[in-house]
Parts: sequence; structure tokens; C-alpha cells
Amino acid sequence: MPSEARQWILNKKPMDLPVLKGDDNAVTFKLVTAPLSKPTASQALLKTIWLSNDPAQRTWINPNAVPERMYLPPIPEGQPMGSNALSEVVESGDPAALPVGSIVLAKSDWTEFSVQEIASCQPITPLPGVSLSHFLGAFGFTGLTAYYGITEVVKTTADDTVVVSGAAGATGSMVVQIAKKILGCKRVIGIAGSEEKCRWVEKLGADVCVNYRAPTFEQDLTRETPGFVEVYYDNVGGNILDFMLTRMKRHGRIAACGTISNYNNHSNPIGLKNFFEVVSNRIHIHGFIVLDYIHKAAEVMGILVQAWKDGKIVIDDSLETVVEAKFEEIPQVWMKLFEGSNTGKLTTKLV
Repeated sequence: MPSEARQWILNKKPMDLPVLKGDDNAVTFKLVTAPLSKPTASQALLKTIWLSNDPAQRTWINPNAVPERMYLPPIPEGQPMGSNALSEVVESGDPAALPVGSIVLAKSDWTEFSVQEIASCQPITPLPGVSLSHFLGAFGFTGLTAYYGITEVVKTTADDTVVVSGAAGATGSMVVQIAKKILGCKRVIGIAGSEEKCRWVEKLGADVCVNYRAPTFEQDLTRETPGFVEVYYDNVGGNILDFMLTRMKRHGRIAACGTISNYNNHSNPIGLKNFFEVVSNRIHIHGFIVLDYIHKAAEVMGILVQAWKDGKIVIDDSLETVVEAKFEEIPQVWMKLFEGSNTGKLTTKLV
């Protein structure tokens, strides 16, 4: 069994876009080799296979983060970059509880091997015809986030019109499907960053999808929301959120899931100009964190799996972008999140 493992540590917290090349004192991440302890009777040695790439990871390395205001402790410089992963059990301190060869979901970070408490490892039961990588996406925290936000946080009903930003991303693509195909919302409008992505979002079930990069974006979205909307599921913040404040019905509900437009823009963040709309139209903005709903994970996974079996939602290769990469390439793959190059869930498969 290995006595040491490669890992990517946080070297310097970035103010804006992470730095991957250049001066060793300036780069955001650094590849190191660290000793690996032998698992105790309550632990297992895991080999990382698939890494989850999530915009939220960027908030964990924000230099201005105030720990008391964060839902998870910020990652200190010198510590491994945080990430959830699907890993193989290569040694187990309790084979009866967690057999060798099992595939588990755990917070394994950007490490080649890691020692984890068995109690913190979630064994994955494969589904015929479904890649295990979907347990990092549609059947994992991504699906849970989408379901929690649209059903519980803003209490969406079949009578609602729903707008979803980041609709071609991991969470947004699931929100579109849940809203249209499980909840039966009367109209679902997606927002994505290219005409190709918009057509894909429409194939998932959106009645229409609007390209936010088009010069006519605001006119297009206004045309598609003539009577205003009851629900907005926001994954991006910034200018799109600001404009959507003008498209909400009185007493409209906004699920505030993410603000990726500002994650790499701490020097000059994009603010809101239309906030008076919240006052004048009594708009409800609900921020939420999926960890608040983690106790429902098994129940929601069952709902989503059944919806897939019933043919209501699509869970296939189109719903994820899996990038095969060497361990040395992990940061470059993660950065694709902020380039808009992925469709659906972005996952790294180590080779």
C-alpha cells in the first residue's frame, strides 16, 4: 500500500482569476507529495477516480472570506484543495462495513490517495446503463441542490412560470427537468451562453432558452416573459439577476443558489441597480445551502432515480462533461467551469 500521495494544495488565495502558471509564490495551487498514514480500524484508504468540479469551490479559497460568514471553513493556504470525489476502497480497517473494491462518495479533496473515516464514506450502488460519475452530478449533490431549491426553497407549483439561469450547467439543467417534467410547471425558460447550449436546454424540456451573450438578450427575455414570472432560480447573480428583478411578478420568489459571475471578480464585483424592485414588488429572495437539506439526500435520490426509470428526466452522457486527465492536470480541468466550455456536470476522470 502507498506510504505517500500526490496532492494539490492551495498555495496562494487568488483575488480574481486563479493563477495556474508562473512564479511559485504567485500560483494558486501547488503539486506536492505528502505522507499517507495507514488506516485505523474505523478508516479506509481510498484511491480517487472521479473528481467533482463545482463553482462553489471557488468561494472556499476567497482571500476576503470571513470564516464566521461561511457555510464551510475556508481552505487555509498549505492545505489540499477541497473537492468531493468518487473513490475506490483499496484498504479497509473494517471490511465488513466497507469492503475493498467498493466505490464511495467522500470528500477526498485533490489527492491521489486519502485516508477517510468509513462513517463519512457513502457507498454507491451502480444503476444499469448509468455511469457512476452521475453520482457526483444528477444523482448526487447537484441533483439534491436542484430539487431542494426549486421544490422547497421557493415552493414551485404547476401554476408557476420559472426562469433558470445557468440552465446548461450541472444544477440548472436538473432544475429545468425537475420544474417541467416532475412538477409540471406551465412554462420553463432557460438562460444559457450559446445558441447550441440553448437548443440543448430546450431538448431537456425548457419551453424556450435565451442566449445571454446575444446583443438582444434583454429584449429576448422580455419577449419571453410578457406577464412576468413567479419563480427565478438564480445560479449566476450579477447583471442577469439585476435584470431578472425587473421581470418578477409581485410577490415573486427567487432561489439564490450561486453567484458565479462574481466568483473570480473580487476586485470589482458586479452589484445590483434594480434592487428597489424587491421593495416595490415585494419580491422574496431566498438564499440556501444544500447542506441544510442533506438529511433528505437518500429520499431525493430515490425520487430522481424513479423519475429517470419512468422516463420523465434524462440522465445520460449529454448531461455531463467528463474530462479524462492526468493528476497533474486537475487545476486546468477545474478552470473550465469559468470558461463556459462544459455542458451539464463537469467531472474529472483521473487516468
